[in-house]
Amino acid sequence: MKRYAIIVAGGSGTRFGAPVPKQFVPLEGRPVLMRTIDQFHQAGNVEILLVLPASQQHYWHELCRQHNFDTPHAVVQGGDSRFQSVKNALAVMHPEPGDLVAVHDGVRPLVSVELIGKIYQAAASSGAAVPVTPLTDSVRQLDGRGSSQALPRASLRAVQTPQAFDALQLKRDYDVPCDPFFTDDASVWERAGGQVTLVEGEITNIKITHPVDIVVAQHLLHAHD
Repeated sequence: MKRYAIIVAGGSGTRFGAPVPKQFVPLEGRPVLMRTIDQFHQAGNVEILLVLPASQQHYWHELCRQHNFDTPHAVVQGGDSRFQSVKNALAVMHPEPGDLVAVHDGVRPLVSVELIGKIYQAAASSGAAVPVTPLTDSVRQLDGRGSSQALPRASLRAVQTPQAFDALQLKRDYDVPCDPFFTDDASVWERAGGQVTLVEGEITNIKITHPVDIVVAQHLLHAHD
């Protein structure tokens, strides 16, 4: 059984407000993306595919040279959407029956090796596994007319990555046009008729979206040390 990891890093960093895309912002001296890749490398027996826009690849290779970053990974050209980027990575894979693929946000550098292992293990058993965490905030659903209604928080979960799947099946599932319904890889899997197993995620598996997230990530790294 082979394990693949597709790490998607196509953000422009507009919301982050930094001079470089958020996946390249330093976190304790190293770009966020390097820390993310290293977590999958440490999980062992994982072939890593990094999806980057063509316009960012030269800069990434320069960062790798500057930081002496030699963790094995292949760079795949990103598409004009997350869906297309994952599809591009799946296109260069040649999975065999039983192989697994995890898809992960490049800006989730604090994912633990333990969670990565649990997700692959669950996907090996059920075909698809997604990490989730309980919601701590109350949530409301908008109806498009300016009104809203409260939703029962206990029945809702926040979805994280990595999301892992039977690699052959996910590659087949992605052989469709992009659809606004596809908010993540699990939604592509479900549209094709598949079922998803939920795995307990980690509240520390944060996504770097705003500048404050870097500060939080720094504190979490120090707490772990």
